[in-house]
Amino acid sequence: MNLAQPDRQALHAFARAMPKAELHIHIEGSLEPELIFALARRNGVALPYANVEALRAAYAFTNLQSFLDIYYAGASVLLHEQDFFDMAWAYFLRAKADNVVHAELFFDPQTHTDRGVPFAAVIDGLHRACTHAREQLGIRAELILCFLRHLSEEAAFATLEQAKPYRDKFIGVGLDSSEVGHPPEKFARVFAAARELGLHAVAHAGEEGPPQYIRDALDLLHVERIDHGVQALKDADLVARLARERIPLTVCPLSNIKLCVFGDLGQHNLRELLRQGLVATVNSDDPAYFGGYINQNFIETLDALNLDAAELATLARNSFEASFASDADKAAYRARLDACCREHGIAA
Repeated sequence: MNLAQPDRQALHAFARAMPKAELHIHIEGSLEPELIFALARRNGVALPYANVEALRAAYAFTNLQSFLDIYYAGASVLLHEQDFFDMAWAYFLRAKADNVVHAELFFDPQTHTDRGVPFAAVIDGLHRACTHAREQLGIRAELILCFLRHLSEEAAFATLEQAKPYRDKFIGVGLDSSEVGHPPEKFARVFAAARELGLHAVAHAGEEGPPQYIRDALDLLHVERIDHGVQALKDADLVARLARERIPLTVCPLSNIKLCVFGDLGQHNLRELLRQGLVATVNSDDPAYFGGYINQNFIETLDALNLDAAELATLARNSFEASFASDADKAAYRARLDACCREHGIAA
């Protein structure tokens, strides 16, 4: 049964107001068409689109690869440290409006260094934005360096080597880009080297790839979180393991629809993930391309799946549990969420 309109409006208000962590955001995927064109003008980069409207009209994806093709084209306007700062700062302003209190941003250095952009320009611009977000917006933000899985193990090792002088500016490594045909085992040695540096480890798995990719990310890469993971429900033993070990899944509902992982949002399995006891979270993935930042993901998903207030609060609480924040920060975040629940008349 659908919720009555006043109840739905109250749930929308609660979802927007909840303090939350965003753990699956590709910062290059927050690059809105307006900023793409502004940076293109600033840097003298020619784009194969006449205007903002033409670029936005091209956002008709049929799968992950068709998205990645245009994603990498958009990143071509990023050349200087200030470009990376401006991109991240634009995201943080939206995150603040969505009551994000903690963010762990993915960045893809190979997308830029392969074009001749210095590694320092990438990470210094992003790190400066993270510092400003903490000081000016009260958002605690960290960076996670992602390896592009369609490139070679050798290229990933080279990127890790480039990153070593900046070890204090990022907290972990991840694995993204084209999933099918690029299993986790390809990067087992790179992830082992990253762990030796004391870095956290996460990986995209089970978005379009099979449940076995999730198992391999856990067993071969020794990741602490699975990004996406929605294919896990196809394997009951895997689901039991994820629940038992409290392995978080950073789910991205609107992304899954835009890339045709599910036919429509009403078919999404987020609610079932929660019912199976999994540490599922809601995130925006590449919001400039997929139709919404984190609150839009919450609002559209709660409408499509008829999520209730307790489930919304669980998703927010899971985001803090799944984060790499300190225990003290996690406790403070949970206290803020409990206060928000009380303000909205919801049992914490």
